[in-house]
Amino acid sequence: MVTAQETTLQRLLEGAKQYQVPLYQRTYSWTELQFARIWDDVCQLARDRADHPGATHFIGSLVLAPSPAIGPVGVAEYLVVDGQQRLTTLTILLCAIRDHRAEHEDPKHRLRLDQQYLTNPFEEQRWLKLVPTQADRNAYTACVKSTPHVGGDDAVGRAYRFFAKALDDLGGAEEPIAIEQIESAVITGLALVAITAKPGDNVYRIFESLNNTGLTLTQADLLRNYIFMRLPHRGPVVYESLWLPLQQRFTPTELVLLFWLDLVHANPKVKQTDTYSSQQERLEKLRTEADVEAEVQRFSRLGALLRLILHPTEEQDPGVRQRLERLSAWGTTTVYPLALHLLDRREGGTATSEQVASALLYVESFFVRRLIIGRSTMNINRILLSIVTEMSKSLPVDEAVRAYLSTGRKHFATDAAVRSAVRSIPFYLHGRAPQRSLVLRWLEESYGSKEPVSLEKATIEHVLPQTLTDEWRQMLAADLGTDENLDEMYEALVHTLGNLTLTGYNQELGNKPFAEKRDKLKRSGIRLSQEIVAQPRWGRPEIHARAEALAERVINSWPGPTAQAGNQSEVPWDLMIKALSELPAGSWTTYGDLAALVGTAPMPVGTRLANHPAPNAHRVLQVEGTIAPGFRWLEPDRTDDPREVLRAEGVTFDRNGRADQGQRIGTEELAQLAGITSEELPERAFRHRPGRNGTYAERFLEQVTARQTPAVSTATVVLLEAWTAMGGTLSYGTGAETSCFLMARRREHELGSIWPVVIYPGGKFEVVFQHLSVRTPFNDIVLREELRQRLNQLPGVNIAAARLALRPGFPLEVLADVEAREALLDHLRWFLDQAQPSTSEDPVVD
Repeated sequence: MVTAQETTLQRLLEGAKQYQVPLYQRTYSWTELQFARIWDDVCQLARDRADHPGATHFIGSLVLAPSPAIGPVGVAEYLVVDGQQRLTTLTILLCAIRDHRAEHEDPKHRLRLDQQYLTNPFEEQRWLKLVPTQADRNAYTACVKSTPHVGGDDAVGRAYRFFAKALDDLGGAEEPIAIEQIESAVITGLALVAITAKPGDNVYRIFESLNNTGLTLTQADLLRNYIFMRLPHRGPVVYESLWLPLQQRFTPTELVLLFWLDLVHANPKVKQTDTYSSQQERLEKLRTEADVEAEVQRFSRLGALLRLILHPTEEQDPGVRQRLERLSAWGTTTVYPLALHLLDRREGGTATSEQVASALLYVESFFVRRLIIGRSTMNINRILLSIVTEMSKSLPVDEAVRAYLSTGRKHFATDAAVRSAVRSIPFYLHGRAPQRSLVLRWLEESYGSKEPVSLEKATIEHVLPQTLTDEWRQMLAADLGTDENLDEMYEALVHTLGNLTLTGYNQELGNKPFAEKRDKLKRSGIRLSQEIVAQPRWGRPEIHARAEALAERVINSWPGPTAQAGNQSEVPWDLMIKALSELPAGSWTTYGDLAALVGTAPMPVGTRLANHPAPNAHRVLQVEGTIAPGFRWLEPDRTDDPREVLRAEGVTFDRNGRADQGQRIGTEELAQLAGITSEELPERAFRHRPGRNGTYAERFLEQVTARQTPAVSTATVVLLEAWTAMGGTLSYGTGAETSCFLMARRREHELGSIWPVVIYPGGKFEVVFQHLSVRTPFNDIVLREELRQRLNQLPGVNIAAARLALRPGFPLEVLADVEAREALLDHLRWFLDQAQPSTSEDPVVD
């Protein structure tokens, strides 16, 4: 089938030959990493050949096939089946060598290298030795002709500029290399294996066998390759008129998305990783080039629609544009199949812009209402991916979307469910932080102010603060009933929607008394805060009253399900079960903590546990850490003392029978265990915050300085400087409260990223055991336990063993103690040593 022969660039390029890169090949895409590697190889080879002139260096293979148009005389034409990136790079390097020698030595080098290796000087139609794909052809031709456009801001131009600079720097190197040595090494010293197919062989099948793993090509690349293998005659025209504009309109990732969305219309179970194989299976059934071309035309049309989804500002209809912008801001791609279907229906004349906007509003309402009742993620992907194939075909599209979302247990919250949840569900603990912020921003927009306030810098503020002070405790105590506990009442209120607003004064407000917060909020034009500043105090009645007002605004802004929708107001007991099943031995929680998690009161939680099986129910205690008087095992034959069971699991009790509060798992940690909060991830690098002057690092320091005492803020800076001095790096979160990550390894490391702690300007030094549990080497619980024990040596730090699966923390005030800070740095240095194991081998770069 094929023949293989070792060769050099000289033997490949000399004589009347032309190498054509087929349409099914990807465009030139090597980067500086590959440029540097091949340049280093060339330089090393040039040095070696000074002492051993016959030395060579193998750089890979080149798979060729005779062109179907080849004749018995004239230029020998070949298709480059595999290896075009390498061959293109070497000829660009030759162009740079030619230009350098012509400028610095003698112009004759230009003619010599052109005629021998870069062009066929006596062939008008086939004058280029190498013919890249259409997308690269202009840039490559500029390189060969050495026109003023050479070295542009494209991959070919970047390669030329890299090699031109490298050649300029040759004379200043520690071991100078003559340029003629470089030229000789490139032309006669680099060895390749040329694998040549025979006439009549299926060239694309050879190519596919070399690239079918998807490691070197994207699935969109493979699909393009397959399509143009099926277009031997119409390929150039279809590529130029349809495919190239499509390819220029999208990133490689977006192209894969387009072809996957096309499949999902018919089969919602298709995985994105199966895009190429599924599309190929479908296209195999086409018989003629006209059929294949029609499919490319259809892809082009769908691409124009996807472009509107990805860039909503390009949509002409204002109603559809607003809905697309909001769904884009929500940040879920699972809505794309439906959005693409709706726009396709509109283009086909079976839906109007008004119906499309209405349908998208129902989807937005579905998202918002689910978030409010604490069901933001449950089965969301399956529901949205199935809607196109399962919704009614006989109803108008907006009615069909609403009807589909309203049937079954899809948790499209009814008005009654919204009214109940807004009072009780901890809104701030559900969904993703940007989505919570969006809901509040959209609520603010619903007021329709004639002079709307810019919300770019506004962040979510807990009016009743996340850290209680004595003044706040005194205010809340006035609302307590006879048998109520203040801490349980506080947990049931603090994260609910009624207690949240937007403000640009988040840093200044903190846990200040209500009177001071009210004065600050009065200065704001944000309408969401007006009900708050009108109150003389801020306790349970006021929070509930505001919750009720916001519930009505939610109901009026986002239409609910049809009348046939089931009752969605029930308590999410499955969420409680999930949290309890993850509750570790040696810990306990309270009825109030669980009640706050699922949006109900402690008594219903107790009743539920007393009558329904639940894992680890014996770990649920009263707020004081005592066994509830009415506690009974559900197993009728079981009579052992739950306190003794807890002791055996590691819970300690004082002489009054009260469990250690340090081992208590609160509402926020229960949310972590239940998996309803997403862990914030650090930025890859210091980059400018959009719409602000300065970096995330500067914003973090601003927030720490504003919210902590001078002693604590100074100690924090000292710690960060010490961390970087010992070899760690810093990265920052993108939330409203800009967190700082102490990075021991970044993503680029062969073992992946890892960080031991996150510092929050609000005052928490968070130890991320949950993150460490899946990172080498701290996935070993022995190392995590050693880290816990080390930290517990610090004054004021007592992290329970049961928190090894969570993200516990201690106050930043600990850093203000010089001895404690120095001890902490010793522990962090130990962590860094563990996280960066020494290795004698350099990482392999593919």
